[in-house]
Amino acid sequence: MDALERRERDRANSPTLQDVARVAGVSRQTVSNVLHAPERVRPATREHVAKFIELLGYQPNRQAQALVRSASRMIGYLIKPLAHGALASINDRFLHALAEAGRTTDHHLVLFSAEDDAAEVDTASRLYRGGAVDTVVLHGLTADDPRPTALLKLSVPFVAFGRTESAADAYPWIDVDNVAGVGAAVDHLVNRGHRRIGFVGWLAGDTIGDRRARGWRTAIDRHELGSACHALDVRSEESIASAVQSTFHLLEQPDPPTAIVTATDTLAVGAMQAAQRWGLEVGRDLAIVGFDDTPTAEALDLSSIRQPIELAGQRVIAALLGTDTASPTSQLLDPQLIIRSSSARPASPRS
Repeated sequence: MDALERRERDRANSPTLQDVARVAGVSRQTVSNVLHAPERVRPATREHVAKFIELLGYQPNRQAQALVRSASRMIGYLIKPLAHGALASINDRFLHALAEAGRTTDHHLVLFSAEDDAAEVDTASRLYRGGAVDTVVLHGLTADDPRPTALLKLSVPFVAFGRTESAADAYPWIDVDNVAGVGAAVDHLVNRGHRRIGFVGWLAGDTIGDRRARGWRTAIDRHELGSACHALDVRSEESIASAVQSTFHLLEQPDPPTAIVTATDTLAVGAMQAAQRWGLEVGRDLAIVGFDDTPTAEALDLSSIRQPIELAGQRVIAALLGTDTASPTSQLLDPQLIIRSSSARPASPRS
C-alpha cells in the first residue's frame, strides 16, 4: 500500500464533525462554533464538546472548510400569506430588512412555502442537504414550536426571529421585547393621567400576543391599577371588524376605558373606528396606542410601538454568518414608542 492509499484509508476512517456532534449530543453548528468561534458557546458546553473532539481525535477537514467558504451564499426563508383582514404583516417588513442585510454580505434569500411546520422542516432540510442554501431563518415561533428542535436534530444551521418559551438557550435567536414595548405604552398613558386603560389583544395562545398581553397586565399592576383595569382586557381576531366589536365591548362597561392599548395597528384601527361610531373623538375622549408602527399608523396619526425590524434583520444575518462575535447569539431588542395625536393629549376629566 503506497502513501496515497494510506492517506485515503485514514481519511475514510477519520471521525467527522457529525460524529463529534452525535457523540457529544449537540448540533453540528455547536461543534463548528467551538472550533471556529468559541466565544459564541457557553463555557460548560465548550468544555464538553472539546472533550469529545480530543477523545475522537477529530481533525478539521481543510478542504471541506474551503468548500464552505465558497458555498451557495443562499439563506432559506419561509413565506407566509397575509392574514385576512389585516392591514399589513410585520413579516413583510422583516423579509425586506433581511434581504437588505443579506445583500450587504453577498448573501441572498431563497423563498419557499410549506403547508405546516413538518413540511417547512422537511423543505429546509432538503434545501440544505442539496446545497441550495447554507442556512435557514425561522420566524413566527410559538411557545412550544417544534421546528427548532427538529432542525437541531437534522443538523440544519438556522437562526430564529422570535423564540420559544422553553429551551431557547439551545439555538440562536433574535427577538423584540414585546413585554417592554406594551409596558412603555401603558407608562405613557399613565403619565398622561389615564387610570382606566384597556387592552385589545390577540386570542389567547399566540406567543407574541400573549407576551404583549403580559406586558399590559404587568404594567397595569406595577402602577397599581389592577382593580380599575383587569376587567378591561378583551381579545380579538387580527381584523378591523373583530377589533371594532371587541372595543364596543369595552365601551359598554360601567367604567369604560379612557385609553386603549392594542396588540397591533390593525386592532388599533378597529378601536379607532369603534370610538368614532360611539361618538368619541380619538385623542381627546379616548387615547389609543397600537403596535408595529405600520405606514397606516403614520397616516392616521396613531401612536404606536415601533419594532426595530431593520436592526433585527441585520442581527439575524450577523448571527447566521458569525460576523458579530462581540454580541451574544441570542438578543432581545428594545422597541420604541412613537407618540402621535391619538394619545398625546392629557386625559380628559372623565378619567
